[in-house]
Amino acid sequence: MTTTTTSPLGTAPPARPGHRVSVLRIRLRTSVVLTLASIAGLAMFFWPLFAPPQPAAMAHSADAPLLFIIAMPVLLAVVLAEMSSGGIDPKVLALLGVLSAVNAGLRPLGAGTAGIETVFFLLVLAGRVFGPGFGFVLGAVSLFASALLTAGVGPWLPFQMVSSAWIGLGAGLLPKRVTGRAEIAMLAGYGVFSAYFFGFIMNMWFWPFTAGIGTQLSFDPGASVAENLHTFVLFTLTTSTFGWDTGRAITNLVAILVTGPAVLAVLRRASRRAAFETPVSFTPRLPGPRAGA
Repeated sequence: MTTTTTSPLGTAPPARPGHRVSVLRIRLRTSVVLTLASIAGLAMFFWPLFAPPQPAAMAHSADAPLLFIIAMPVLLAVVLAEMSSGGIDPKVLALLGVLSAVNAGLRPLGAGTAGIETVFFLLVLAGRVFGPGFGFVLGAVSLFASALLTAGVGPWLPFQMVSSAWIGLGAGLLPKRVTGRAEIAMLAGYGVFSAYFFGFIMNMWFWPFTAGIGTQLSFDPGASVAENLHTFVLFTLTTSTFGWDTGRAITNLVAILVTGPAVLAVLRRASRRAAFETPVSFTPRLPGPRAGA
């Protein structure tokens, strides 16, 4: 008879500085699904550039992207199901729940004020510590939870979820060997980049349908991809880059520089105590003396 034993809580070897634990591993098949889903997600954002909607669709701006509003949650569901197909450790599930709740609670502290958003810095730090798979899932789940908390549920939510999932995924894919102050600087720079990336790609999901018709910043169904993309960049610079996106970038920069070392230390300590990388061992159970022997 055998019994399953693991290392006692807290006895895992200390992690190296900058060490990353992939608590939600991405297998080869999962990587393929994730890559295809990301390509499909980008297509859902940028499809008007390559298949311009007709004027009739432009007149029904609320109905035109309906197909993609429905398809985006399905896309996320497929990816999340594939990533969890190998089984999710209860410790990973608990950690995901705690960090999603914390992130959801942080969002109301800044949302709606000059672009100050406090939901992304923790996502970047957690993706860095726990790996790209965990970062992807945390980005999607935490944005969904925060939308429920702030009454932010709408047709934009699936696009926010997939954009945030990409941010968490990217944080987990940053170079592993960078440590110390260089690591904080790298994460701060990535936080600034992710702020502008989020604003840029979220503008694309609605710009062809809500920027109006016939203005200098409007989508033109008859224009080329390059011309429409140029107009979109001007639209983004005018409406969000120097306002909301910069506020988000400054928030991420300051939050990561100020709290980054402490939060990374806490997350890595939680990872060591949970012993995600401690292998399961099987040891024989020796028969004890029989009663009355």
